[in-house]
Amino acid sequence: MTERRVLLLSTHQLAAFAWHSGNVRGEGVFDGGSEGMAAFQAYLAEHASSVFTLVANVAEESFQSETIPFLQSRDRSAVITRKLSQLFYTTPYTAAFSLGYEKTRRKDERLLLAALTATGTIDPWVNALREARVALAGLHSLPFLGEALLRRLKVREDRCIVLSLQDQSIRETYYERGKLHFSRLSPLANTSIGGIAQAFSTEAVKLQQYLLSQRQIARNQPLRAIVIAHPQALSAVDASCVSTDSLAFSIVSTDDCARQCGLKTAPADSHADALFAHLAIADAPALQFAKAPLRHDYRIWQIRNALFALGTVTLLACVLYAGKSLFDTWSLGNEAESTALKAQEARQRYEDIRRTFPPIPTDNETLRRIIDRYVAFERGGGSSPETTYREISAALAGSPAIDLDGISWKSGAVGPAPGNAQPSTANGQQLTQIKGTINLGARATPRQTLAAFDHFVADLRSNAALEVRVVQQPFDIDSGKSLRSSGDGDAESSVRPFALELIRKTLP
Repeated sequence: MTERRVLLLSTHQLAAFAWHSGNVRGEGVFDGGSEGMAAFQAYLAEHASSVFTLVANVAEESFQSETIPFLQSRDRSAVITRKLSQLFYTTPYTAAFSLGYEKTRRKDERLLLAALTATGTIDPWVNALREARVALAGLHSLPFLGEALLRRLKVREDRCIVLSLQDQSIRETYYERGKLHFSRLSPLANTSIGGIAQAFSTEAVKLQQYLLSQRQIARNQPLRAIVIAHPQALSAVDASCVSTDSLAFSIVSTDDCARQCGLKTAPADSHADALFAHLAIADAPALQFAKAPLRHDYRIWQIRNALFALGTVTLLACVLYAGKSLFDTWSLGNEAESTALKAQEARQRYEDIRRTFPPIPTDNETLRRIIDRYVAFERGGGSSPETTYREISAALAGSPAIDLDGISWKSGAVGPAPGNAQPSTANGQQLTQIKGTINLGARATPRQTLAAFDHFVADLRSNAALEVRVVQQPFDIDSGKSLRSSGDGDAESSVRPFALELIRKTLP
């Protein structure tokens, strides 16, 4: 984790504090001479990776109240920039703070334009920070940190002043509705407890009179003065700070302030330097006096931290995804193992049940062939001879002289027909072989017999699904032979045999 450090700059020296999780520890004091500056540069080099916050507590400050029209975005920024350049053209350390909007029809905005005019005091330290290329989070004025102090102390008065001991001076700041309006720094001549207590009382009265003269408060208007002092000095401060009708003192110990502000190391004396150093980190104002070039290294630090945080989140997401994938793999492995065990148990139960079956009266190979033939039969459309038999029966109804001696039906691939070198059918066909006789009586002539035969064949061929082949004619009607009458023969000669093949295409 990046270390945070606070540099508290006064008129004659700079004090360095290290901050970590609400603990503030002093690390050194550097004067403005060459030796002090060299020691400060060495201090910066030693802690180059830290993020610094510079807090100025100098007397050379300027505060101006201004009112601008209701503006937004670039127009507002342009007006504020122009006013700052007109009022404080000798210093780059300027800032504008909004005091709210007037409750009028125009809603004009009230601004506090502030500047740190002690450029001769601030520039050497700022240049040292710039040369060391350390990350400067911001340059704050100590009075503005009092706004955070009032919020932490839950002060609800509309107008109050805060007095605290800083270095060898007393910081006096006037706040209105929690917003800074004026501040000044008074030197402290007597640093004893009694002298500090008397200085608090005297400076509070002086600041009240100044505010009256500037018409920032009305005459006889109650004003609360909050004095921050060490617990050992409370009795002396309470004895010196006597409340009046217009000025009421509230003495707050540094221990109570530290506790309510979240500072874990209470100040050792009445100096509130550690308290404001903590507020500069824990509750820093949004606006500050450092321009963008001074905060360039801090912006780089922010970008680097953002990328590091993004990388950390991405890495964490990858680790979580990898963990989930590993868990899923482990779960699938366990599931596969469980499934294999269940399958093995099912096979074992099947074998146990199979042993109880009676023996099959044939071997497995023959049973397989039978099943294959049945499957082939089913693929052939589940054909049966019933349809063909019905069609033959219909044809017989129109030919009463036809007598059938036998019908042979086959499905699928069959061998060649008698006297034919080619197979009669192919896979997916039905073959019906018909053998019969024609009996028209003894007086029938061969032509009558052939006519009856042809009529029977024509009836069968009228069905487009059938292909009719004549295998044996009732008579041999080759062109080289003549038809002979059977009138001189016996009665049996009038019965003429014939043979047909019927081929039916089935669905594949």
